[in-house]
Amino acid sequence: MTVLSQRALNRATLARQLLLDRVDLPVLDAVGHLCGLQAQEPQEPFIGLWSRLQGFSPSTLSDLLVQRQVVRTHLMRRTVHLLTADDVLGWRSRHDFMLRQRVLSTYRRELAGVDLDELFAAGHAVMADGEPRTMAELVQATNRWPEVPPRVLGELLIAALVPVVQIPPRGLWRGKGGVRNVLLTSWLGRPLDPADAGPALVRRYLAAFGPAATADIRAWSGLAGLPAAVAALRPELVSFRDERGRELLDLPDAPRPSPDTPAPVRFLPAFDNALLGYDDRTRIVDDAHRLVSVAGTRVVLVDGRVSATWSLSADAVAVTPLRPLTRAERTAVAEEADRLAAFLT
Repeated sequence: MTVLSQRALNRATLARQLLLDRVDLPVLDAVGHLCGLQAQEPQEPFIGLWSRLQGFSPSTLSDLLVQRQVVRTHLMRRTVHLLTADDVLGWRSRHDFMLRQRVLSTYRRELAGVDLDELFAAGHAVMADGEPRTMAELVQATNRWPEVPPRVLGELLIAALVPVVQIPPRGLWRGKGGVRNVLLTSWLGRPLDPADAGPALVRRYLAAFGPAATADIRAWSGLAGLPAAVAALRPELVSFRDERGRELLDLPDAPRPSPDTPAPVRFLPAFDNALLGYDDRTRIVDDAHRLVSVAGTRVVLVDGRVSATWSLSADAVAVTPLRPLTRAERTAVAEEADRLAAFLT
């Protein structure tokens, strides 16, 4: 079985994540290809797409939100993602159990006396009128368990039990709107797809993140129950090993560039899935800096790897190296920082 070096995996990841070359791709297609973008910080997807697409215009993504072609909702890992309407309708049912279990594991003691089916029915009935509601308003309308902290009930309703979306102006370019929720099916005017999305999820994940181990698929999705989907797809997949000996799966015709392929400087937003989408993140970040990916720190890729962090200060992008940079690398980082500053300000 062919062994893929860390650098080979890095270049494959950059290619799949649209970070090796900015691509000429419609914004909706890019969101779909990436299996959604992490979006708990509302402005971060704009940065992620700017780093990936040629001539990206923020208004295009805002328009897609207003037109209900993309939505903001809790899904993978129970975090807020920006997804295409088609994907969230097809994938939401597959995530139901995981979403519930993640809330229950956090608040098991507080929720011990709550009948989940009764709470779901109450929450769904309130939201069925299509009126936007904040979490606090939904809890107030359904609170039959006054002994449970309202925040806990709200998280269970909004992030697990009742499929809802966060509607605009939340998530618009430079928007300041708070979170207001509407039933997913009401907002999109279509029902959820109850079919098992497991095989489709695995294929789409590998297209955007492969080659990858089953542990990586689990880390990205938060789902534990995908072995059957992987087993069903094995005849159409190819296998490799990484330098640790782990089996990696991939689509046969997916891009796996030469390890010598040059990688340009790229600025990534907070919580970018190029980092969070793996259990083993060493293909893109050193173990010493692994925690930057979960701390919400914005990072800079130099030669394809996390080599600096960045922040916006006044009208300039401030960069803090995590390793010594060569003169050529410093120049490339400064030039890309200037372009990002112009985009953001």
